Amino acid sequence: MQSDPKKLLEKNQQLIHSELMKVVSHTQREQGEWILHSLMVEGCSAPFKFKRKGQYQSLKGARVNLTYYPAKEVLAGLSFEYMKVVRIKKG
Repeated sequence: MQSDPKKLLEKNQQLIHSELMKVVSHTQREQGEWILHSLMVEGCSAPFKFKRKGQYQSLKGARVNLTYYPAKEVLAGLSFEYMKVVRIKKG
């Protein structure tokens, strides 16, 4: 996985990079052998989601740099928008 957001943005025009976003909520739950992380950030109503093999320390209250793209998920026939995180780093 590339760690330079500029290179990621050059390769994929749909990616968005935001810096120093304040995390107001961070939940972690098991999904098979993965841990699904969901973040809510200040000023955005859509959740930011990513999967990792292990748990993280809580990011609540932290500032993070995120590289992500909008995605949709259908649950019980309803469509929900969320942000799929491809890179996250504490700011």
